[in-house]
Amino acid sequence: MDERERLEQQEIEKRYNQILSSFRIEPKPKEKEKIEKAFHLAVKAHADMRRKGGDPYIYHPLEVARIVVADIGLGPTSVVCALLHDVVEDTDYTLEDIEGMFGQTVARIVDGLTKIDDGTFEAAEDTSLQVENFRKILLTLSDDVRVILIKLADRLHNMRTLSAMKDEKQLKIASETLNIYAPLAYRLGLYLIKTELEDLALKYLEPDVYNTIERKLEETNAEREEFINRFIEPIRKRLENEFLKFSIFGRVKSVHSILKKMNKKGVAFEEIYDLFAIRIIIDAPIESEKADCYRCYAIVNDLYTTYPDNMRRRDWIAMPKSNGYEALHTTVMSKDGRWVEVQIRSKRMDEIAERGVAAHWQYKNEGIVQQNSVLDRWLEGVREMLSRADTGNAFDFLSDFRSNFFEEGLYVYTPKGDLKTLPSGATVLDFAFQIHTDIGLSAIGAKVNHTLVPINHPLRNGDQVEIIYSKNQKPTEKWLEYAVSSWAKARIRDYLKDEYSKYYDEGETKLREIFKTLSLQFNSKNLAIVQNALVMPSKINLYYDVAQGRITVKNIKDILQKDEKSGSWFSSLFRSSVNRDVSLKEAVQARVEQRPETLVLGEDMDKIRYKISTCCNAIPGDDVIGIYHPNKEIEVHRTNCPRAINLMLQYGDRIIKAKWKKDEKIAFLTGITLTGVDRMGMIKDIMDVISQDREINIRTFNITAAEGLFDGKIMLYISDTEHLQTLIKKMKKIKGMDTVVRIENSK
Repeated sequence: MDERERLEQQEIEKRYNQILSSFRIEPKPKEKEKIEKAFHLAVKAHADMRRKGGDPYIYHPLEVARIVVADIGLGPTSVVCALLHDVVEDTDYTLEDIEGMFGQTVARIVDGLTKIDDGTFEAAEDTSLQVENFRKILLTLSDDVRVILIKLADRLHNMRTLSAMKDEKQLKIASETLNIYAPLAYRLGLYLIKTELEDLALKYLEPDVYNTIERKLEETNAEREEFINRFIEPIRKRLENEFLKFSIFGRVKSVHSILKKMNKKGVAFEEIYDLFAIRIIIDAPIESEKADCYRCYAIVNDLYTTYPDNMRRRDWIAMPKSNGYEALHTTVMSKDGRWVEVQIRSKRMDEIAERGVAAHWQYKNEGIVQQNSVLDRWLEGVREMLSRADTGNAFDFLSDFRSNFFEEGLYVYTPKGDLKTLPSGATVLDFAFQIHTDIGLSAIGAKVNHTLVPINHPLRNGDQVEIIYSKNQKPTEKWLEYAVSSWAKARIRDYLKDEYSKYYDEGETKLREIFKTLSLQFNSKNLAIVQNALVMPSKINLYYDVAQGRITVKNIKDILQKDEKSGSWFSSLFRSSVNRDVSLKEAVQARVEQRPETLVLGEDMDKIRYKISTCCNAIPGDDVIGIYHPNKEIEVHRTNCPRAINLMLQYGDRIIKAKWKKDEKIAFLTGITLTGVDRMGMIKDIMDVISQDREINIRTFNITAAEGLFDGKIMLYISDTEHLQTLIKKMKKIKGMDTVVRIENSK
């Protein structure tokens, strides 16, 4: 054994011992024996394997097992499964081998982990494959929640070691993490894991932004600590006088959370007042914990002036969040004139907030948490959605799930007082479908709190809803815009699909006649061109519109002529790369000399044809990606653009790392919004600042004033983000100006 092997062996033993020392309750002898057996099997199975970064592969399952026990709080069985989670997928061992050595439970969990691969959101010709892969993740929630908890630990360690991966893979995994795994961790109550996943994803999606915020947090750390100590001292004294057992401290908010606040409010880092929160943990027995938390809440609000907005005072003890989170939040004014958020919860509540579902079930098994908790109801909602959801479109399914189950919901009531949980933003139509599909399909309106409203009326917490329906009512495509919940949309799509299918034969016959009139072959290639150009989700929809006379000979002729004129260079390029069995990169390089442009895409790739997407108007200095589609140019988006995020999730294998060519003096379109106090000469001052910079051109200028205030929107051509930030700083110095913010997305 050489020196390197000896050191690696020592590190393996060290990591294994860390796992054993992380248990809150020491495993029984038989459990320890099982863990050791799994450890030796994993070491043997992965003996000759190494990770992308060069470390022995066994480090990965060891670290996943440590996260499982130390950060999530799972038990010996989960540790065994974490150690073995890659054995079946990556080695010659089978599930039968695992079952023979460790039993059915371990084999079932390892099987669930094996089915959830990292290709979940790769593009596929059969889009139902994308849906099924994502469904595999969700189905584990119904089968054994430990599968998804171990998978979250697996994803966390993969994110911690993501730097070893290629740029394109980093973007795909980071986007997937930010939009699927981090919200899932949140929904399961794993706040610390959710926070770290978000920050790690941001580190790769927007590295410049991440590094800037992290640096500024470090620079302001000493001042922040001094302020926190001053703020908590009066609270500490009062709580001690009340003979409450407690701990109190300040916790800095995550980089991702701070960025969300900056974007939401349209302000710079220096203008975010709540960079941290004060947390008070009350150590009290279960029978008095709520009363003691409310006592503490009263003391804080007595010492400091509370924020006037009720949204800053939240009681999640009386009405816990759907992930089981319980706490009292209040925002108060410090003696220094700064608003400070204070979070109050008991030791039990804190443990559930930090460790999530594992702690939830531990307390439930001890009879402390009610059986029908909000978290149980949420899991039941996931199961219900899976049974009802339309799985025909991967993107819709993913989008629906995120909007329905990753956001806080609404609590509304039936006329008889039965509580119903709906997704945030839900309408009367969503409520009707939750009562019954037939009621949803025939709904014409409702009485909300005894007031008549239409089916697209948005509901609020506490509303009481009585649906009005008629057998003569029929759903239309417009209803898909009214519905928010996945089950309502699925049922509407089912109804429309049935209606459309009645016109399938008629539409196909008419389309064949149109093609014949144009002397075109009626084949899959030409059908695909028409379907893609008209953005039709399926041939059923296409044939329906043809049958209804919405698509004519002229429409088809225009589409095919446009395709012919454009040359479809990327389409032919993509097809040639498939036909000649060469890589996309080789095919692109074959076109390089013909396409001199200014954006360089991908490592070792030269310049190719692209377009800057108008949804986010990226400019040099922004972190950007390219996403290619057959028959289209490469789309260039900012990495934080909502459309780009959806595309990365849906087409993970079509991401191209993009970077700006340096020293290229070209103007790019972007925009800013302005608000402030209206006065004589304000527009002149704004124009003076812009006109002083000879490298800026205005495309549109719109200012509206009312009641002494103004707001405006200016679209302009500018060279890069640094240039834009300089302009924004100058604009902010104008007398009466309140906010100047870049337009993040124009759609």
